[in-house]
Formats: sequence, structure tokens, C-alpha cells
Amino acid sequence: MAQHVAQPTTATAPLKLPLKAIAPWAVFFGVLMLVLLYFVGAEQGATSLLSGEEVHEWVHDARHLLGFPCH
Repeated sequence: MAQHVAQPTTATAPLKLPLKAIAPWAVFFGVLMLVLLYFVGAEQGATSLLSGEEVHEWVHDARHLLGFPCH
């Protein structure tokens, strides 16, 4: 019966990603999340930016899922 011996592996250094490459994407996704949070949580009634009930109907289930009241 043959026996296999584990060979030592060489450790590789983790890739370094510069902050300048991440910052624009982090800002973009942060603003996008804030806009989505506004439309899910506050786009109705007195704080409404858009008229009508379309936005409310599109995000209705998300409101309930995240605990925002809408009725």
C-alpha cells in the first residue's frame, strides 16, 4: 500500500487593494443604500417626493419585512 506524504506549501501574501480603488465604489453603494432606505422607509405621506401610490406599492412588502409601518 502506498503512502502519501503531505508536501509543505508556500504561504502567499494576501492581495493589497489600495483605498483609492475602493473609496469611489464605497461612496456609490453607500448613497445607493441610503436612497433605497428612503424609498422603502419614508416615501409616503408628508415626506413624499413623488406623487401617487406607485412607489408605495412597489416597496410594500419590503416595508413590512424591515418593520416600517405603512397602514
